[in-house]
Amino acid sequence: MSNKHISSIVGGVALGSAGVLMMSVLSGCEAPQEKQQNRYLVIEQQSNGKYIVVEEMPTEGPNRAIIREKDLDGNTIERFMNEDEMKVLADQEYKKVQNGTSETTQSGSGGMGLGGTILAVAAGSLLGNMIGNSLMNNKNFSQRASSVNKSAYSRSSNSRKSTKSSSRKSFFGGNSRSSSYGSRSYGG
Repeated sequence: MSNKHISSIVGGVALGSAGVLMMSVLSGCEAPQEKQQNRYLVIEQQSNGKYIVVEEMPTEGPNRAIIREKDLDGNTIERFMNEDEMKVLADQEYKKVQNGTSETTQSGSGGMGLGGTILAVAAGSLLGNMIGNSLMNNKNFSQRASSVNKSAYSRSSNSRKSTKSSSRKSFFGGNSRSSSYGSRSYGG
């Protein structure tokens, strides 16, 4: 085989690899966005009148919530909120975000109004990924969203996302560092 043929084969391989790389980059840009998981929420009114999420579970069905509030006598009452009602409140709150009057984008703590709480927890699944992602890019919104959600599901899913183990445990409970006797070599 001549040097000319080898050169053309190498060039073809390089061109083919570049083409495959370019196609994978382009197809990554067109990949459909992941659908947000619908949620079943239990939202509780606090003594200050603000709301927090006390339970959150993923659901295969539509988004829905149970709202726990106090009546005039101090008794806890529960009411059901379906996905359509949640969308209306989330959409109203999103309009407030756009005109700068939403408490979800202002710094503070101690819960939010019902619409802000629903928007903070379920914006992506109620209004779409693009809106949910744009809201989470707002520093105040993301801080408020994490402070309003006190559910165990949220805490465990957030901790799974943020924890990275630096060392692994071995079968006997120690770290998986190589021991000195395991790295010796014997002549032969």
